[in-house]
Amino acid sequence: MTSIAKFFQDGGNIMYVNLAILVFALAVVAERLVVLTSRLRLDEKKFLDAVENSVMGGNIDRAVKLCTINDGAAAATVVHAALNQARLGANAVGSAIDETLMEVKPRIQKRAGILFGIANLATLIGLVGTVFGLIESFAAIGEAAPDQKSILLTRGIAHAMNNTAFGLSIAVTCIFFHMILSTLVRNLLASVDHTAIRIENILTRRRLEEEGREAAKSAPQAS
Repeated sequence: MTSIAKFFQDGGNIMYVNLAILVFALAVVAERLVVLTSRLRLDEKKFLDAVENSVMGGNIDRAVKLCTINDGAAAATVVHAALNQARLGANAVGSAIDETLMEVKPRIQKRAGILFGIANLATLIGLVGTVFGLIESFAAIGEAAPDQKSILLTRGIAHAMNNTAFGLSIAVTCIFFHMILSTLVRNLLASVDHTAIRIENILTRRRLEEEGREAAKSAPQAS
């Protein structure tokens, strides 16, 4: 703790600006990880298998209930919208899915690119601190008393290097987590697209089976 305190003290006040940026970046990362790995995600295969069994068994209400239980998950939101329009035909289902995807995808991609901006900002603020440190060093060489030059020069160099190191460390951290979050976002978007296609196919198959049964019932009457 003492070395960390000295690190910030030697770096000057600009270090605390970057510290605030680091806290904000970590808060964004924590919130996005919770959302992308928990709130918007579910076991897609298990969920869709259960929905398919209910729909093909003629129990759409049970399938809707499954969506309600998983309320908030991206896949459940898409399936719920499709099931609500199932009795109105394929066009209504397709429109409902498209509209819901336009609502769900921004929630998945929310703040997806902010970490790159934070990385650049932290680097630039660190660079500002570095410049101030160099100015302090040159001032020590040109203006300070001979017995104070080495002390002030060392202080200015420490100021510059600490700001550089801290700014770059924040940037590396942000880029690392950006890669992780980008992967989670891509996987969840692919999962939602797959869910949309599968629920549409399930409802289409159910509708065709119902039409086939209706045709089979009416066939003897026609003869």
